[in-house]
Amino acid sequence: MQAGARADLERLLRDNLKAAGVGHGAVTVWSTPRRLAAIVHGLPLATDAVREELKGPRTSAPPQALEGFLRKTGLCQDQLEARGDTWFAVIERPGRATRDVLAWAVAAIVRQFPWPKSMRWGAASIDTASLRWVRPLSGIVALLGDDVVEFEVGGVQSGAVTLGHRFHHPGMITIGSAADYQDKLRACHVIVDHAEREGTVREMARAAALAAGLTLVEDEGLVVENAGLTEWPVPHLGRFDADFLSVPPEVIQLTARVNQKYFVCQDGDGKLAPKLANAFVCTANIAASDGGAAIVDGNRKVLAARLSDARFFWDQDRKTPLAEHAKKLERITFHEKLGTVADKVERVARLARWLVEEGIVKGADPDQAEQAARLAKADLVTEMVGEFPELQGLMGGYYARAEGLPDAVADAIRDHYKPVGQGDDVPTAPVTVAVSLADKLDNLFSFFSVDLLPTGSKDPFALRRAALGYLQLAQANAVKVEFSTMAAAWSGKPFDGGLGLKVADFLFDRLGVQLKDQGVRHDYIQASRAWSQGSDTDGRVDRVEARARALGQFLSTEDGKNLLAGYKRAANILKKEDWQDAAPHDGEEDPFAMVDDPDVAAAMRARMAIKKTLSYTPEPAEKALIDALDAAGPKAQAAVEAEDFAGAMAALASLRAPIDAFFTEVTVNDADPAKREARLALLGRFRKAVHAVADFSRIEG
Repeated sequence: MQAGARADLERLLRDNLKAAGVGHGAVTVWSTPRRLAAIVHGLPLATDAVREELKGPRTSAPPQALEGFLRKTGLCQDQLEARGDTWFAVIERPGRATRDVLAWAVAAIVRQFPWPKSMRWGAASIDTASLRWVRPLSGIVALLGDDVVEFEVGGVQSGAVTLGHRFHHPGMITIGSAADYQDKLRACHVIVDHAEREGTVREMARAAALAAGLTLVEDEGLVVENAGLTEWPVPHLGRFDADFLSVPPEVIQLTARVNQKYFVCQDGDGKLAPKLANAFVCTANIAASDGGAAIVDGNRKVLAARLSDARFFWDQDRKTPLAEHAKKLERITFHEKLGTVADKVERVARLARWLVEEGIVKGADPDQAEQAARLAKADLVTEMVGEFPELQGLMGGYYARAEGLPDAVADAIRDHYKPVGQGDDVPTAPVTVAVSLADKLDNLFSFFSVDLLPTGSKDPFALRRAALGYLQLAQANAVKVEFSTMAAAWSGKPFDGGLGLKVADFLFDRLGVQLKDQGVRHDYIQASRAWSQGSDTDGRVDRVEARARALGQFLSTEDGKNLLAGYKRAANILKKEDWQDAAPHDGEEDPFAMVDDPDVAAAMRARMAIKKTLSYTPEPAEKALIDALDAAGPKAQAAVEAEDFAGAMAALASLRAPIDAFFTEVTVNDADPAKREARLALLGRFRKAVHAVADFSRIEG
């Protein structure tokens, strides 16, 4: 809340000063648990007079239009000027003392401050119109230069007096000006700059650990939190009973962090097989006369009680095998339309096994993949995860290892939620990959099957995160899968291509966002995706990515840029001439009807059409383009079939020089109808050859 309050205070100050016409320099904003401060530099003593003209409605406009203009300007009709047939408002604002502007602005900011949580207090709180603040507001320091900016808000009068540290200097302090605010508070044991306090916590905590021969476990969130809880931070190192180290280290760290705001430490230098030490670092808000001994002792006792609870949970949970815990999942609803968590586990187990048996995830044991999937959610009903939901998965891995299950199974249970977001580790162990993929795919297939889809910014079931997790796993582990087939495996139906393609389309969208963030242009993604939707109906997301990356690399070369220019020119000519690709006439047998790929079939028909209409000797450049297409077309097609998209682009590159020469030396719209027809057919064949690799019509520029 402090970070949000600093941002809101600066924004509101800037907005109010701008609205009042007060120019200024930099704005410095600080916060502590007890105060929120802003220093505005470069303020003038007064604002300049302002003369502003506003054009209004026509003099013949309806009365409602005039009334709206008068409300906007705050004037009466007799104060307007009629110039020709239009009303004008001339508003003159005299200069104002900056002190008066600040009195109005700061009081307004205090009344309207957007705290996410706030309260009323005292006798005035019976009135719902009374002042609200995050905690009872006890004082306002408002100075312009050396002078107090006087105003009152919610019964609190502004002045130059504040309080120092609650214990070290509880008395009043008079602030002379903004220039001495920070130094006077520091002299009274208040570090008002939050960034400086964070630096103090960070460095002193490290130093305390180092002095004991330990390494602090870095935790920037905890640094910010401790700095936000103290005005004079003093970190101290303490010890807890080493017997607690029998509890998993993540449990100890989470107990210390969440419940007590403590850092934990590791033995040695923290690099060579570091191990959690029986030490913690707490941050006091005072410089204690005994060096912090009593503070450390009190915190040690509180932490010991928390760790005792954690050890009890650890011991109790291990008394029951994971398979027995898993039976309790039948009592937990996953979603009212999708059954229980046990139902979800059944689907995930079936899909994980299928992914391995089909060879989509290589190197995994299908029995281990199914076993891990059946136990992956079991820790949700344990005492430990009930206390610390953040440990789901992790604790299941510990419990699996403790009961002697194979390491591959334990690791899969531990890591099956990964990757959770950008920057998270992406699993590569085969059994883990199978379970993690199955879990994320089940989320997607399940909610898509009952039409519970993300809308706008709303994604209550985290399906976008599941899609991103799937993409990261598939990319890291070279997963190639047809979604129509996989949807059938998930649902148990012979064919469920509709569901598979719906999920694949959703993944295409997320892939576009992901690749765009990585610098792959949106139109390259669309060119690759449009090709997939046109002829690749199995939802192979990996092919779209490979094609888009290869396309981006190709179009960054001179050959690629020039070929794109040639394609655009050819496409424009064909569009202008309303050219349709060659097709068999009514009653005529199509010799290419058995060709699966429609683009290839169309290219073959175009080639035949050219040969049929060539009743003349082609010009050299025309013949060169025909020969180049004869050579490049099969090469590009073979490369696409082998999923060698870089090779397909290289085949297209060989068309660059022939198409340039064709446009330079050959007249397409020749007076001879036979030549015109043949040359349009040749350009149609060129377009088809390019489209066999990617839809260049989607590429901008």
